[in-house]
Amino acid sequence: MHEFFRYRIFDNRIEDYLYVLGVVLLAILAKRIISKFLAGKLLVFFSKKKLSEKKAFFVSEIIRPIERFLIVIIAYTALDRLYFPEAFKITFYHHHLSTEYIVNIIAVTVIVTVFIQLCIKILEFFARILTEKVSNTTDKSDDQLIVFFSDFFKVILIIVGILLVIRFGFDKEIGSVLTGLSLVGAAIALATKESLENLIASFIIFFDKPFTTGDVVKVQSFTGTIEKIGLRSTRIRTDQKTYISVPNKQMVDTIVDNISLRTQRKVELRLELSLTTSSAQLKKLSDDIKTLLQKNVAIEDSYVYLMDTGKNAHVFAVDFFTVMPQTFQAFNSLREEINISIIQLMENAGIELAAQSTDVVVKNK
Repeated sequence: MHEFFRYRIFDNRIEDYLYVLGVVLLAILAKRIISKFLAGKLLVFFSKKKLSEKKAFFVSEIIRPIERFLIVIIAYTALDRLYFPEAFKITFYHHHLSTEYIVNIIAVTVIVTVFIQLCIKILEFFARILTEKVSNTTDKSDDQLIVFFSDFFKVILIIVGILLVIRFGFDKEIGSVLTGLSLVGAAIALATKESLENLIASFIIFFDKPFTTGDVVKVQSFTGTIEKIGLRSTRIRTDQKTYISVPNKQMVDTIVDNISLRTQRKVELRLELSLTTSSAQLKKLSDDIKTLLQKNVAIEDSYVYLMDTGKNAHVFAVDFFTVMPQTFQAFNSLREEINISIIQLMENAGIELAAQSTDVVVKNK
């Protein structure tokens, strides 16, 4: 039996194969226990809540990435006990590339990829916990901060992963690689000039805070709600319920009207009254409209005056400002209420609009 375990297959003893197989099976059996333990520690560290309260989230977002990383790292460590078989050692490209070298690159790439995925999941978990903590605050810039830096650090992690593959997979010094890529990086920077401008603009938006997530803005010919401020573009849900992406550079260079920051919202109404309306009727209508607007608690300031008169109509200007904050639905309801009330005042006073009655006279020569 002892000789059997020392029997070699592809330059390795059977007992070495059994050792590697046993370690991998043990890792598969113990991965869930270890993953739950580590995930629980993370949960206590970040949110101080029990694991059972977010079990579904942990299984999909935290535990499974930890399991994959444990299996990969343990399998890689166990396989280090084995020798690469001479029968599989094949060289390519003038003996500068071998199968052993390729396998090592693939193994390192898999480990780094799984590790970066785990770091990204932990980052998303951390961002989710912070989002829950700041969700009850009135300052929406905290939400913007979390989303922005979450995306930013994801990009940093991906870059770090690429550098780790270059260092440990291809066995290249990162410093020399970065030096060699300096000219290439300059060329790429010129080619991606617009993307870099958008990235810089995203930092300007974050620190200057002309708008935050949840604000209603008007930019160019679109009006909508800011849903996300990314590294490259700002996503807006328009009042037509479409979803548009505006490059951050345009959001910085273009005049942006932040409707959410308005102290008041203005309504302009122009009444073109018939020329048959007497001066007494005009004076009474003006006083009645002023009283109507002053009694409405949703209106702060108002102006009512005879704006113009001529051969076609008497033009009344009715301007008033509503209180803020106010939803768009409430604003439209108020406008409707005021318009109907003014029509009722005109009906009670017997005042007609300029175009309400038109006499057509036909002369026969």
